[in-house]
Amino acid sequence: MVLLAVVLIVALVSVALLGFFPGMASDAQVTQSQAYWKGAQPIAIIENGGAWYATPWAPTTMSTMIVRIRNVGAYPVRITKVLGGGASVGQYYNSTGYVALSIPLASGEETCIGNHQMPQCSIWSLQYDLASAAQVYLNVLNGSKSACDSSGKGTLVINDFGFEYVETVEGQQITKREIGKPLIVKCNGAL
Repeated sequence: MVLLAVVLIVALVSVALLGFFPGMASDAQVTQSQAYWKGAQPIAIIENGGAWYATPWAPTTMSTMIVRIRNVGAYPVRITKVLGGGASVGQYYNSTGYVALSIPLASGEETCIGNHQMPQCSIWSLQYDLASAAQVYLNVLNGSKSACDSSGKGTLVINDFGFEYVETVEGQQITKREIGKPLIVKCNGAL
């Protein structure tokens, strides 16, 4: 009984500390999200980061992120959409304008998806905006649960995050969706 009481007290103190220090709770959620997405199949997110993004045409808080993804499946895939918050984006911005998203990945291959202002990753541009309902405006995926604040702090939380992709199995192309737990990205500054 004494041992059980000690375990309960330690558990209560741990829960109280997580509730008292909000940063610790969000760090734990970020870690859990990262672990989940590193194990996702066939498209795993092996690294991510977020930032606040200032843009002249959006009066609300905008966030952007960078994700390093890897095809951990046995077959080649081509990502055609990014999903989140009940909506999807199937285009990105490059120097010629908006073009259809098409990211091919052989088995074991990895690439980076990020905002065009992030030099370490300029595959495409995608921003997330807080909105009452999921909707898409150009390359903005609205409906995130939370966003980076203007000082670049906080977390970007995107429910129903995932990818739509075409998998090629023995010459057959099959369109599939991978939707998982919310993607929780720690904000690391402002662009």
